[in-house]
Amino acid sequence: QVTLRESGGGLVQAGDSLSLSCLVSGRSLTTLTVAWFRRNPGKEREFVAAIRRSDGGSDYALSVKGRFTISRDASKRMVNLRMDRLNPEDSGIYYCAARYGDYTDWGGTAYNFWGQGTQVTVSS
Repeated sequence: QVTLRESGGGLVQAGDSLSLSCLVSGRSLTTLTVAWFRRNPGKEREFVAAIRRSDGGSDYALSVKGRFTISRDASKRMVNLRMDRLNPEDSGIYYCAARYGDYTDWGGTAYNFWGQGTQVTVSS
């Protein structure tokens, strides 16, 4: 059984940086592709970034590319999301998700495991 636990959310101002972490238990990160999604009230869940199981390659949504960086530390079983130059549109609940294999599903339906989420609020 894979469990995910997010941490690092909070309230920041526009232009600030924030880092989120996802602690992955139950399987090695070399067997899992891990992604971050976010959801704002009244909006659909949105893909943010993913890091692939096999080579650690990453994908980013266009809205965050160049500002966010996803990384992993297999020894600590952590997947991190560094968020720079935050703006109010980045606010939402951020969820960590994982699936076996390399497919980085941007829709989210292919992920078998989800964390509880962590709130990020960016004030203007």
